[in-house]
Amino acid sequence: MATVKLLSDQEAAAIPAVQAVFDDIRATRKTDFINNFWRALANDPANLKRVWETLKSVMTVEGAIDPLTREMIYIAVSTANACQYCIQSHTAAARARGMTDAQHGELLTIIGLAAQTNHLALAMQVPPDPEFEVR
Repeated sequence: MATVKLLSDQEAAAIPAVQAVFDDIRATRKTDFINNFWRALANDPANLKRVWETLKSVMTVEGAIDPLTREMIYIAVSTANACQYCIQSHTAAARARGMTDAQHGELLTIIGLAAQTNHLALAMQVPPDPEFEVR
């Protein structure tokens, strides 16, 4: 259950700053769907705009990392942070960008392995090798 109200389209339309962001989300994503994350953030229009602009500047621009890989990274970080909402929304986005069941399975294997080895290295307090330093 949400801890804040999820603004409806009608409620968003009554707040010009929220409506502007919702319109931009729809235009950028080429969909009429506004997901619950944005509806929750709409309670604070300035924060809604800031988070959307930041997300848009990272996830929707051309870059060295392709859109599918960006979504898969988002899934991995969301798993590490235990964010069920983000895991589900970015898995859906990755699938929409062409992630196959095989890729998803490999991603989950990597996430599980990284979690295990990260915890072991942390528990053992293994110092990083000097060879790993950027020079």
